[in-house]
Amino acid sequence: MSSDVPTLAGNPSAQYTELADAARALVAGETDLVANAANLSALVYHALPQVNWVGFYFFDGTELVVGPFQGQPACVRIPLDRGVCGAAARTRATQRVADVHAVPDHIACDAASRSEVVVPLVRGDELIGVFDLDSPITDRFFESDQRGLESIAQILVESIS
Repeated sequence: MSSDVPTLAGNPSAQYTELADAARALVAGETDLVANAANLSALVYHALPQVNWVGFYFFDGTELVVGPFQGQPACVRIPLDRGVCGAAARTRATQRVADVHAVPDHIACDAASRSEVVVPLVRGDELIGVFDLDSPITDRFFESDQRGLESIAQILVESIS
């Protein structure tokens, strides 16, 4: 598998296009949310440099509950009124944070994390959860990363529709 995983270096737009193609191929014909989230978290974790956590939290009707991920053990439950993940779920807007230590209600699951991007997973009016990435590098995620990761999140949402 590792030889088939695109690594993002060089032109981010082209690399994210390649990563999205790989993501589509991984979920093709599979509609199980957990299976697809597991494969996509592994794909993205191994493709992106300088990330220390890539995974999903699913909305259970009350709060976010950890789903498939790659990285150190994670916080199990996140209320919608706390942290970057909660903000993405609550507002249904991607949150890109250059320095998580500047966020007053940041939830530090891994003390090594310095920056974060969280993409909400929404189907119609239904909140499914969030796609969360952390990096040990301050200001690691750029607008190109945000757009690319939003496309990966959409691929997951469409796979379960």
